[in-house]
Amino acid sequence: MSTLKAARESRGWSQARLVHEIARRRAAAGAATATRASLKVYVSEWENGRRSVNDEYRAVLRAIFGLTDAELFGTATTAGETLDNAYAELAKRIEASKSVDVGLVSVLTQQTEIFRSIDRQMGAPTLGDQMRTHVETLENALAYSVLPSARRPVARALAGAATLAGWQALDVGAVDRAWRCYELARRAAVEAASPALVAHAMGEQAYVLVDAGKPELARMLILEALAVAERKAPARLLAWLHAAHAEFAAILSDASAAHAALDQAAATLPAGPEMRDEEVAGIFLNEAHLTRWRGNAHALLGERSAVDELHAALAAMDGTFTRAEAGLRIGLAHAHLASGDLREAEQEARRARALASRTGSLRNQRRLNQLMTQITAAV
Repeated sequence: MSTLKAARESRGWSQARLVHEIARRRAAAGAATATRASLKVYVSEWENGRRSVNDEYRAVLRAIFGLTDAELFGTATTAGETLDNAYAELAKRIEASKSVDVGLVSVLTQQTEIFRSIDRQMGAPTLGDQMRTHVETLENALAYSVLPSARRPVARALAGAATLAGWQALDVGAVDRAWRCYELARRAAVEAASPALVAHAMGEQAYVLVDAGKPELARMLILEALAVAERKAPARLLAWLHAAHAEFAAILSDASAAHAALDQAAATLPAGPEMRDEEVAGIFLNEAHLTRWRGNAHALLGERSAVDELHAALAAMDGTFTRAEAGLRIGLAHAHLASGDLREAEQEARRARALASRTGSLRNQRRLNQLMTQITAAV
């Protein structure tokens, strides 16, 4: 099976649905496109290897799936270089890295923040190209910066960008890319001498293990992250790590550990409506967010309090967290299923699917498919 076909089928799309998406995006961009009949032939031939995908359609397909050229079409190779040319290129890149000063790092960090805002509202797929270029820019800047004083601020910016890129990759089903982004984030965080950023990257990487069916290993990793962060990280990050530990314990049906971790998260979380800390910009957590996390954990454990907690979290949720709302409604569906209210479970699942479709979240769609199997079995 071609990688393009696998990407399409992983979303449950027919070739006709992919043709529709291509035509819609090309029309929205004001670009000329082939007829739908021709596009249907193109898609079939692309998937069967009988026609190469040109640059314009490659860009459209990357935006639709949130995947790279290598993930959609296979990795291209480049011609070798002579030794003299290689040294000349290295010298050029080292010289260029001198222009990466504190001001430019600040601009690149602000760019990460813009991508983070777009991601939580609109989803990861449309950011694939921009995010990959952004991370590569920071990675190259770090690779060719020589002195430690120049490397640390770049490494800090790279850690934040790579962690975000990892979550986006996980959301669109590019699991290997997600893992590699988190590995890059961890290395960059070590270079930046930031235990907080190391722990954050480890905590998010644990979700790759959960999705891969390794929740016990994920719990071990989150406990290692807590050890790294202890007394060296903001309280909000520690609370986030405890909340993640609670979720993993709930997945493992370890109610006592889940409750203890939630209590630790509540005790550690700073009071007030503020949900972010400057040191770890990727963390969004206040009491309303923690209520959502508590409700999800209780839903996984089949506890009756989950429905009320999740409704309270939904009422307090910032409307810009579109993907998070989808996850919350999946939790609500689980909670209603656990209480035997199949009608409400199905309604929440439908609402969650609409949100997951809007953001292109393959991860949430996969969770919904698993949930619908449970609902069907309970009917």
